[in-house]
Amino acid sequence: MASNKCHVSGRGKTELRPYGALVAVVLGLTLAGCASTPRYPLRAPLWRDSDLEPVTLACRADPKPPKENPAHRVCAPETYESSFAWDATDNLIFRPISKLFAIDPGGEALNVNSVDEVPDSSWFVNRVGAHPMSNDEIAAGYCGTEVLDPEAADGAWTIDHGKVDGANPGFRVNVKGLGKFMLKSDPPNQPERATGATSIATRFYHAAGWWAPCDSVVYFRPSILALRPGLTVTDNSGVSRPFDKAALDKLIAGASHRGELVRMVASRWLPGRTIGPFKYEGRRKDDLADVINHEDRRDLRGARLMAAWLGHFDSREQNTMNTWMAENEKDPDSSPGYVRHWIIDIGDAFGSEWNWDGISKRLNYAHYFDFGYVSEDFLTLGIQNRPWDRAERSPDGKIFGFFRSNDFDPEMWRGGYPNPAFNRMTERDAAWAARIIARFTPENVEAAVRVGDFTDPRHPRFLVHHLLERQHRILARYFAKLSPVTDLSVDGSTLCGVDLARKTATYPADQFRYFAAVLSGSELAVRAGTAVIPADNGRICVSLPHVAANGGSPDDAASRYMRVDISNGKAPEALRVYLYDLGTQRGFRLVGLER
Repeated sequence: MASNKCHVSGRGKTELRPYGALVAVVLGLTLAGCASTPRYPLRAPLWRDSDLEPVTLACRADPKPPKENPAHRVCAPETYESSFAWDATDNLIFRPISKLFAIDPGGEALNVNSVDEVPDSSWFVNRVGAHPMSNDEIAAGYCGTEVLDPEAADGAWTIDHGKVDGANPGFRVNVKGLGKFMLKSDPPNQPERATGATSIATRFYHAAGWWAPCDSVVYFRPSILALRPGLTVTDNSGVSRPFDKAALDKLIAGASHRGELVRMVASRWLPGRTIGPFKYEGRRKDDLADVINHEDRRDLRGARLMAAWLGHFDSREQNTMNTWMAENEKDPDSSPGYVRHWIIDIGDAFGSEWNWDGISKRLNYAHYFDFGYVSEDFLTLGIQNRPWDRAERSPDGKIFGFFRSNDFDPEMWRGGYPNPAFNRMTERDAAWAARIIARFTPENVEAAVRVGDFTDPRHPRFLVHHLLERQHRILARYFAKLSPVTDLSVDGSTLCGVDLARKTATYPADQFRYFAAVLSGSELAVRAGTAVIPADNGRICVSLPHVAANGGSPDDAASRYMRVDISNGKAPEALRVYLYDLGTQRGFRLVGLER
C-alpha cells in the first residue's frame, strides 16, 4: 500500500515509536508542516469483490455431449487440464531458472481494501477474521449438515466411479438425496493420518476464509456399499483395468479399521461444473472477472502462512480446483455465472511421509529440489546443520511423521514445490494471514482437531499441542514488525480496536506501551498526543478530538481529514488510521488505515 511520505533531513519516511512524552516532541519536530492531501476519499471500505457478480459467456458445442442431448451446448469457461509431470518439472526446474534472468519488481498485493483487508470474493470470504466462530461452526466447515449417514441401509451407497491415482486410493459413491462423495483411504504406514488430516485441515482453511471442500471421516460397514457392474479405472499412465469386487475388497482390506467398520474420508462433490485447477500466477483468459494476476492476490500469497501452520507442503496447482457456478443450478453448463476457486486435497498436512526418510524429514523445510540449499551445501561441503538433520518422530504422535513445532520457523517454511504466489508474499501479506490465524482460540483448535476422530487419544492431544505452539511462533514473528491492532471502529467520539498481540498473549504484558497522536488538516499537522485506554481481550480505545465544525466546508474537505497514529510499544511502526470529522452532530467516518 502506498503511504504519505514525510521527508525529514533526508532520512525518508518518519517512524512513530511509543516512548511517552518523547513521542510528542519527536512528532512536533519531524511532522509539523509536512504537506499531504487526503490519502483516502470519503467512502466506505470495499468488502465485496465484483468477481462474485455473474457474467455471461458465449456458448459452444459440447465436445462430449450426453447421449440423450447430442446438441448440448456449454456456456462456461474451457476445462483446463493440468499435467502432473509438467507442473512438477516447471515448478522445480524451469521456473526457478527463468527467474534468475527475469526482472520481477514484486510489490504489494492488489486485492486489498482501504482498511488493509481482503474483500469477500470468489477466492476468499471473511469468516473467522470478520466475526468469532463457535466451535460447532468450526467443526461443521463447508459440510454443514450434508454428510453421509453410516447407519443407512445396506447397498445405499452406490459406487459409480473408482479412483487409483494419488497417494490415497478410493472410489466415488452416489447417494440418493445427498449426491456424490469421493471416499479415500489411509496409506497403510500411517493409519488414520491422511483421512484425519484432510478433515481437520479443510476446517481450518474454511474457517479462515478460503474455499475448502467438505471432507469428513466416516466409519461404515462394507455392506452399505453397492458396486455398479462394469466399472473400470484408468491411472495416470493411461492403463485401464476393472474396478470389480476383487479390487474393492483389496482396497477395503488396506484401509484403516475400527473393529468391523472401515475408516475413510468422504469428500463431497464440489458444486457447479469443474473446469480444472487454477494457477498460482497469471490470469485465466476466459474468466471475465479474473482481472488480477494470481501472484498479486493477497489471499493466495497469504495462504503460504496457512500452509506453513498446518504443514501443507503439497500446496500447488494440482491441489486446486475451479468450478463454474451457474445461476441456474439445474444446468451447471449454463450462463450467467462465476468461477469459484477451491483449495483441495489437503491430506498431506500434519506429517505425510514418503518411503524415504531422507525426503520425509525435509518436507516443510525445503523444496523437493532446492537449488538454494543445494548450492549452500556445495559451497560449505555440507557442514551446516539443518532443521531436518534434527527431525525425529514423537512417540505420542508417531502417525504424524516428522510434524512438530520444534524447529518450526514460519519465515523459512517451504513447500514441496516453489509456489509463484507464495514467493511474492510481503510482510503485509503475512501480517494479514497472521491476524486471521490469531483468531483461532485454543477451543477452536480443539474443535477442529476432534473432527479427525482418531482412535488413540494421544493423537488429538499431540496435534493440538503442536498447532498451538506453531500458531504462537507465527504470531510472535509477524506481530513484531507491523501493528497487530485491527477491528477498528468509531462509536461517537471514541475510536476502538483490538490488539491481537495482547489478546493472544503473544508477548509479555509489560512489553505493551500504548500511545496515540492526532494529526489533521490539509497538511496533517500534529495536534497533540492522546491517551490510549487498554481494556480486556486486547481492546483499546482512543478519544477523538473534533477538528472541524458542523456544516461549512464540504464533507470531503481536507480540513476535515485526520489521522490517528496508534503505537502498542512492540511493533516498530504505528498503525495509521484515517478519518473524516463530519462535526459533533454526525461524528467521525473511518475511511482507511496503513500498516
